[in-house]
Amino acid sequence: MKKELMAVTCSWLLAGSLAGCGGDGGGEASGNDAGGSSGNDSVTLSMLVSETANLNGIEAVAEAVEEEHNISVEIEQRPGGPEGENVVKTRLATDDMSDLVLFNSGALLQTIDPPENFVDLTDEPNMDRVHDSYKETVTTDGRIYGVPANSSQVGAWLYNKKVYDELDLEIPKTWDQLMENNQMIKDAGKTAVIASYNEIWTAQLPLLADFYNVQAEEPEFAENYTAGDAKFADTSAALRGFEKIWELGVEGENFFNEDFNATTYNQGMEMLATGEGVHYPMLSQVLPIMEENYPDAIGDIGVFPQPNDTEDINGFTVWMPDALLINKNTEKMEAAKQWVEFFISKEGLEIYADAAKSIGPFVVDGIQVPDDAFEAVKQMQPYFDEGSTAPALEFVSPIKGANLPQITSEVGAGIREPQEAAEMYDDDAEKQANQLGIDGW
Repeated sequence: MKKELMAVTCSWLLAGSLAGCGGDGGGEASGNDAGGSSGNDSVTLSMLVSETANLNGIEAVAEAVEEEHNISVEIEQRPGGPEGENVVKTRLATDDMSDLVLFNSGALLQTIDPPENFVDLTDEPNMDRVHDSYKETVTTDGRIYGVPANSSQVGAWLYNKKVYDELDLEIPKTWDQLMENNQMIKDAGKTAVIASYNEIWTAQLPLLADFYNVQAEEPEFAENYTAGDAKFADTSAALRGFEKIWELGVEGENFFNEDFNATTYNQGMEMLATGEGVHYPMLSQVLPIMEENYPDAIGDIGVFPQPNDTEDINGFTVWMPDALLINKNTEKMEAAKQWVEFFISKEGLEIYADAAKSIGPFVVDGIQVPDDAFEAVKQMQPYFDEGSTAPALEFVSPIKGANLPQITSEVGAGIREPQEAAEMYDDDAEKQANQLGIDGW
């Protein structure tokens, strides 16, 4: 899913200037070979990032670090997705890694053996400001190896605030309240729930965004799921995500747009922007694309968490930021630590936020969304302040079956009922667990 999402978003992420990006990432120190920065001596660090990284924010911080600490950075880009993951693994295996590295947090980080390859940052300055929910995605054996490299994003329900006002609707706190809103929207002649199944990865969102609810009801689910002791089909809270898709789809209340199988991701965003469609279960990464394509409508786009069946549980499922890591074998350790320390300082993250409009709150204390942030991001911030967030399942478990988009699209289309779909997905997950060599499956 991540590869497909990144492919969609890379055009706006790379829209900024690429000035200062190094071609080979092997910047040499000039003046202070010990790796620190003192007096008039300068140090140049190399940094390897995905081609989907937001270079505007990174370059703005890099400029400030160079000005304040005389440490410059040469940036090298790698492909995104599995191809880029293999590049990182190969370079680690051949001892050809850059000084600084941006890589996935969560389960994918564990595939590149953080204790073996990266610096333990547990006791470094500013780490006490990083949210615990993020720390758990970059922790191995109780030690922390990465800091958040950008803002978070959420999987949730984007909605058209203008239509909500017109129909006198309130943000739903329960699933029943959401379904009541959907019915009122449908009765008003609009599409209640935008489905863009032409790109089937989008069919997963109501299930993936439900994980906050799963974790709230079954706190040990991720751990037990990874161990093979819990399955979607026999855990009611996890099965509920499939049931919700069914209830929304053509065999339920049929709240989807009529041509949902042919509707694309971009068309879904257009429907939301124009108010033709009122709800779009989606990742908040759509916000900058919508601002670019529908600047007059972006202020009308709000967001709320996927509702639970009870009002007592209400929070966002979060896609955590990538991790900024320090190569354990760097010869410029002092400078690399200075760079990372500045990056997650209040000054550093504010510089980043000013240069790169965030798609979610930062997961570091003391960093609020700026005044010019998307209205939807402002709506997310109180949930982060209250701790009403949970990492998406893919950040706390390495197991995600490859066929989930197809399975969820069949549920939404009424082809496959929830229980059967959950059983199919459990079989799909078992195949991946076996490929990964995970015991218990």
